[in-house]
Amino acid sequence: MSDTETGFRFRSIALPALLPSLLFAIGEGSIIPVIPAIAQDLGAGLALAGFIAAMIMVGELIGDIPSGWIVSRIGERRAMVGASLVSIVGVTTCIVASGPWMLGVGIFLLGLSAATFALARHAFMTTFVPLQYRARALSTLGGTFRAGWFVGPFIAAGLITLTSQAEVVFWVHLIAAVAVIVILMVMPDPTSGASARASAQGTQEAEGEHVVAEESQGLFRTIWKFRGVLVRLGTGVAIVGALRASRSVILPLWAVSLGLSESTTALIIGLGGAMDFALFYASGQVMDRFGRLWSVVPSMLGMGIGLVVLSFTHDLQNAVGWFIGVTVVTGLANGIGSGILMTLGADLAPKNDPAPFLGAFRFTGDAVTAAAPLLVSLVVAVATLPLSTAIIGVVGLLGAGLMLRYVPRYVPRRPGRPSA
Repeated sequence: MSDTETGFRFRSIALPALLPSLLFAIGEGSIIPVIPAIAQDLGAGLALAGFIAAMIMVGELIGDIPSGWIVSRIGERRAMVGASLVSIVGVTTCIVASGPWMLGVGIFLLGLSAATFALARHAFMTTFVPLQYRARALSTLGGTFRAGWFVGPFIAAGLITLTSQAEVVFWVHLIAAVAVIVILMVMPDPTSGASARASAQGTQEAEGEHVVAEESQGLFRTIWKFRGVLVRLGTGVAIVGALRASRSVILPLWAVSLGLSESTTALIIGLGGAMDFALFYASGQVMDRFGRLWSVVPSMLGMGIGLVVLSFTHDLQNAVGWFIGVTVVTGLANGIGSGILMTLGADLAPKNDPAPFLGAFRFTGDAVTAAAPLLVSLVVAVATLPLSTAIIGVVGLLGAGLMLRYVPRYVPRRPGRPSA
């Protein structure tokens, strides 16, 4: 069926979903690489700087709980506007922060806003994009987010070089959030037709709003119901998220410990983001053509081995060169695993009622994702940054083993073949 026959055009989602998502991700991407450096400038030690950087993941975890209810009550577009307003409050708190704890509060608010914004974007796609185009649309949305994480650090590096002020990155996010609100407010809401249809049919929610509401209902009851798969394969999936979150904290902390400037740090991490962005489409091709293991296991091995190697290089003569190399390698490894969490969630979810399982799947994964950077900061506080890096790397290798054990058990068929 052609685009013309369905009345759908991919460019119709560019302004309402892709451009706001890109801007929001650019804002986040410009901030994350330099959070530890800014925290250190405010008087934080290395461990506290890692803890503050982890607050964005903690905020996302806590935001997962009410975000489904919020989106289902006020709609996708209003939820994105509201999330942008919360991010403005958070980034303003960061700008005026007089100490590391106040900075941590601002970063936490940014995490809260990111959780609601992400779920609202997903609900928008579910409501507005026809089913036969939905996978491609969600893949494009994921690529847009990674593009923002690739572009943001380079913008940060340029502005820090020009102004000699690391705090200028907060203004990037502030401007991006304001631009998101303007775009969403001035353009027509393309989901209004879906909402009108839902009302005409006697329901209160469009499809996307209904899905996210179902995901948030009975969350802990659903976790208990599916505890078997969530403990086994879900643990491996959660380790993927933990690796990604830990990497986004460890690399900036490593740069601080090496004494690199904020602009250099942003530039190097932006280079890793470029590698990540370059492979997001190839990851989907690998998963569809060869199976999920061929994406997730190389991804986890690459990030795990990279972090273990990095842990031995801190005091070497060419430590900066090793840091750049590991940043690039782990970026490539992360890129080849793009989309694996959403894909495995879709594979595992009951076909007749997937939403509650997907909500539980996302929440349990996010819980481990939020805990991993906190573990990094704890180990740094009682030991060293290289030891915490090595621990996360080894956990990643163990996670690859879990995937090898349980993916064939729970997702046994090759893509494209009918199930028995």
